[in-house]
Amino acid sequence: MTDTSEARTPTPIGRRTVLIATGATAATLAVGAAAPEAPTSPATQPAAAAAVCTLTKEMTEGPYYLDGQYVRADITEGKAGVPLKLALTVVDDDTCAAIGNALVEVWHCDALGEYSGFVGNNGHSEPDDGTFMRGGVLTNSAGLASITTVYPGWYRGRCVHIHVKVHIGVTLTSDGSFTGGTELHTGQLFFDESITTKVAVISPYSTNTVTRTTLAQDSIYDDGGAASGLLTLTALGSSTSSGYTGTLTLGVEQS
Repeated sequence: MTDTSEARTPTPIGRRTVLIATGATAATLAVGAAAPEAPTSPATQPAAAAAVCTLTKEMTEGPYYLDGQYVRADITEGKAGVPLKLALTVVDDDTCAAIGNALVEVWHCDALGEYSGFVGNNGHSEPDDGTFMRGGVLTNSAGLASITTVYPGWYRGRCVHIHVKVHIGVTLTSDGSFTGGTELHTGQLFFDESITTKVAVISPYSTNTVTRTTLAQDSIYDDGGAASGLLTLTALGSSTSSGYTGTLTLGVEQS
């Protein structure tokens, strides 16, 4: 199973961009709010805006996307792995206002590096229903999408990552899926290497014999931090096996 720029023809990427509001910039806002108000001018306003929001390009969809996945908050389907709670907030890139009722869709491999619908590509034999580790939810009025999954594994040529799409205007279907709408963003989410190293020694990750590509070695991740999809990971308990919450704010162009 390979998902590198050398081993596939990437899906063409349009001119849309995604904006990432990081914790560091939020802290900048807080400091600014506490400081005495200073005179501003048109020349200083763009710099202030840049300190709050950073724009970055989209990333390739990759070869393992499947249409018509379920709208659901839990995509694990009983798969083993370290718990991961994704908290992804969608905002408008022009105003930073939250976008409610947007569908945030994710897909990723399981702890052994296998994608549903493509099981066996990473050398493991397991049941394949075409749906595990796939799905999405609608954002609430604050733009937040909360998804329960497990920490992804890895496969040949790629670091640990999750794929993500943002859609608006979708129609929910009677079979629990969705149709229509407009796709605003396609990207990838990445994980701190120090935490991945801890996860990798826990079963079932430890049984994956494929050599792991690190974040620094990955052909897609560009070392841009949160601006390139690097999640902020917060421990859910005192041990690695307790899991993590992964947070990120994505801003998308609506026009």
